[in-house]
Amino acid sequence: MSILNSWWQDVVALLFPPTCGVCGVPLVRGERTVCTLCRVTAPLTGYPQQAENPVLERFAGVVPVERASAFLFFRHGGGWRRLIHDFKYRSRWRTARDLGHWYGAALNDSGLYASVDAVVPLPLHPLKRLLRGYNQSEYLAEGIAAELGILVERKGLRRSRHTASQTRKAYRDRAANVAGAFAVTDPARFAGRHILLVDDVLTTGSTLAAAAEAMLAAVPDCRISIAALAVAGRH
Repeated sequence: MSILNSWWQDVVALLFPPTCGVCGVPLVRGERTVCTLCRVTAPLTGYPQQAENPVLERFAGVVPVERASAFLFFRHGGGWRRLIHDFKYRSRWRTARDLGHWYGAALNDSGLYASVDAVVPLPLHPLKRLLRGYNQSEYLAEGIAAELGILVERKGLRRSRHTASQTRKAYRDRAANVAGAFAVTDPARFAGRHILLVDDVLTTGSTLAAAAEAMLAAVPDCRISIAALAVAGRH
């Protein structure tokens, strides 16, 4: 970095100091997106280091997946929930990518995901993507893939049917809402490969399961693992 660029960044930081996305305190040099204290006290699940964990159990008997994990517990209220909503609904996509790097480093360190060949973000329906302007899962996938040293596959899996938001649906209705919502348009992209499906928040797992089912039906020799940034659960 040139001296001029460093000086300019210092001026910008002085006039518009970046703040922690969780607690709102100004970030200091070397901190990015989340301050050191919030990182240390983050509601981490520990699942990236566990071959057997509650996220993997959610898919047992539903769809065959090799690995599954979530990085954070999604808690109602508080700064972490606000942080996730900000990158999901308020165009703060850089936050999603930064969190993807953090998550990806944990997946890489565990060694459990070393055989993954490509990262596939869960696609949005074209209409929803147009209205939102971006797909937050793609930015999560970018960060994760960079840490694993592999590529993001953005093509080949699409959302073939527009579905109502899962947020306010009863658990028993979620699977029916997303049944048949995904289609594989280019099976050759996934043939014989170990794919890591990425999404932001996992509640029942119905959406990720529907995507995995579509991929396995179209490409029987591919292998599926799942990575959600956050999981509803422990409070």
